[in-house]
Amino acid sequence: MTRAAYIPRLAPAEALALLADGDLLDLGRRADAAARRLHPEPYRTYAIDRNINFTNVCRSRCLFCAFWRRAEDPDAYVLSREAMARKVREAAALGATHILMQGGLNDALGLDYCEDLLRSLKSQFNILLHCFSPPEIVHLARGADVPVEEALWRLRAAGLDSLPGGGAEILVDRVRRLISPRKCTAAEWLGVMRAAHRLGMRTTATMVFGHVETPEERIEHLRLLRDLQDETGGFLSFIAWPFQAGRTELLRGGHLPPGWRPASGAEYLRMLAVSRLLLDNIPNVQASYVTMGTKIGQAALHFGANDIGSTMIEENVVAAAGCVHRSWPEELRRLIREAGFQPRQRNSRYEIL
Repeated sequence: MTRAAYIPRLAPAEALALLADGDLLDLGRRADAAARRLHPEPYRTYAIDRNINFTNVCRSRCLFCAFWRRAEDPDAYVLSREAMARKVREAAALGATHILMQGGLNDALGLDYCEDLLRSLKSQFNILLHCFSPPEIVHLARGADVPVEEALWRLRAAGLDSLPGGGAEILVDRVRRLISPRKCTAAEWLGVMRAAHRLGMRTTATMVFGHVETPEERIEHLRLLRDLQDETGGFLSFIAWPFQAGRTELLRGGHLPPGWRPASGAEYLRMLAVSRLLLDNIPNVQASYVTMGTKIGQAALHFGANDIGSTMIEENVVAAAGCVHRSWPEELRRLIREAGFQPRQRNSRYEIL
């Protein structure tokens, strides 16, 4: 997509000033106007999906994550093919159009395993598979001793439809060394997305904020996404959510800055609005009611978001930190209507159904 030529492009320095001092309601109005220029139609979208984590064994052991386990932990698991198929079948029966599938960086599960898993699911179900974040792709490629491009090509041939934007956190290596030192670098994350886009795959982009990063690093994260989108045009959407501290080593180990507090609803809406204004070339911005609750998710539809998110029939990673917000299609449709829009269901390609 191309941004409207008559709208001056927001500079990172301007975005930083807005993030620091911009009037919240004025920011909301500006972001809402930007969203309406891209999406003048009277509707806003939602999706029905299921987030399946096929394993919780992860060598990365990120300090901000409460979900990972060591292979020897009593509650470590790898889902069987039968369990995976049952979960997909249940989701399809509830109207799901796609499956978001991710796992940990499990050394016992390589590229061949993931190819076989994709083929198995595609042979049984007519459903879009939105799977494997960039850190997983880097891990799988290293384990198979192949380039990232080859790993992506093989996964796509096996049935992978698109890539989720997980594992981005903040795309600044200073931050990544503090919270996820065993995970891929910012350049590697961007490299996976660049390679996927060159193969014709569409992806999403994410940001987890409100932990050890600075405001400048948040804006740098957004700048890097915008630059890559200028180059490839492959990002379909952007999703930001605040760090969920409960049960994480980042909180328990005292790694957070002095006086740290979780991001408020107002801070989330401010970050969302600035993201919509700076990311003028990414077509969709998704609200995060899963972390912020349905009321803030509803307000987000007037702060730059054109999508309220998905029902997430199942979600494990954020829930492991103690944050559980779920909804059903009827509730998401009601929230969209009460926000002044018509609800429309979409799939992972942002195609209206």
